[in-house]
Amino acid sequence: MIELLSPAGSMEKLMCALHFGADAVYLAGKNYGLRAAADNFDRGELEAAARLVHGLGKKMYVTVNIFAHDRDFDGLSEYLGYLESIGADGVIVSDPGILATVRKETGLQIHLSTQANTTNKYAAAFWAELGVKRIVLARELSLDEIKEIRDALPPEIELEAFVHGAMCISYSGRCLLSDFTTGRHGNHGECAQACRWEYALCERTRANEYFPIGEDGRGTYILNSKDLNMAPYIKELAGAGINSFKVEGRVKSPYYVAGVTNAYRRAIDEYLRTGENYVLPKNIERELELLSHRQYSTGFYFGGKGEQCYDTSKPEQKGIFAAIVTKEETDGFCVEMRNRFKVGDALEVISPDENNGKRIEVVEMRDEDGNSVTVADKVQQILHIKSPIRLHPYDILRINV
Repeated sequence: MIELLSPAGSMEKLMCALHFGADAVYLAGKNYGLRAAADNFDRGELEAAARLVHGLGKKMYVTVNIFAHDRDFDGLSEYLGYLESIGADGVIVSDPGILATVRKETGLQIHLSTQANTTNKYAAAFWAELGVKRIVLARELSLDEIKEIRDALPPEIELEAFVHGAMCISYSGRCLLSDFTTGRHGNHGECAQACRWEYALCERTRANEYFPIGEDGRGTYILNSKDLNMAPYIKELAGAGINSFKVEGRVKSPYYVAGVTNAYRRAIDEYLRTGENYVLPKNIERELELLSHRQYSTGFYFGGKGEQCYDTSKPEQKGIFAAIVTKEETDGFCVEMRNRFKVGDALEVISPDENNGKRIEVVEMRDEDGNSVTVADKVQQILHIKSPIRLHPYDILRINV
């Protein structure tokens, strides 16, 4: 069984992940997580999310993965008890002190964060003996190394690995660059992504004299990692013994979460159907190219030292998020506008069902008061679009450029 694990940085992203076929989601409360820039969930939202996820027979994992100082333990036990009370299916931790607290005071399942840097079978066995149920592997591992770890562990210990999304320049995300440059603490969830900035070399005694290190007119992005894309290699990931395929992106858009989840759901299902004959279908490859991304790579999975993107730190996006469907109607559907479109445009559908990839020409739009609209240019405006194609809440419409 392969689990597709998608990011949920907000309730809307959670709904998109579930709608497009995620088996599980990972998210954070307002504290203790490493993505402070995400909307994250207050306690009422966490409880609502748990009910929703479990009502669909799926799972919810909560990040508690900061590198903790003594002050961070104030209130931790109570928070963990709350997570247990709402039925969280696991907590993702990196700090041994937090791990010990989880073990001592709750029955929560423990998932070891990738930031714990598990790179060998001996460390994996150590964590398993301490009660870890799932190990989120360091991203610096090759498939051969993962297979060796898998073979050395009891079958009940699960392995999780990132398969898609942005990657850190640092060792499994352990980084102080943001702290030094901005005072924003990456290991407490406040990373400013200083590794994505433009850099040049300057010798101390030669002020304003910059030395070439492979840059062009835009600068040099020597710390900027390429994005990970393992969709063509589902067979190899499964063969290495990875149980959970994790998508990065809690601070990405709902459109991104929907598109990547949709692509990997279809890719995994294709692998389960074809087995050793698996080849990534062209339409799924196209989907991942249309979504926001830097240059793609396979990271460390096939050996080597990973790959950097020297041209630019800015991702490209060929498909523009036009609207998200909010309601089905008898003669069409309602959407919430996200980017400008107009009558006469052909919008492509992203959907988990047979409508995926279809194009809808916008022939008639009306606002909530029934007034005719020719140009959708008010952010988050609710619009009725007349169409013979029946779309469902959280289906996505996009403009291809």
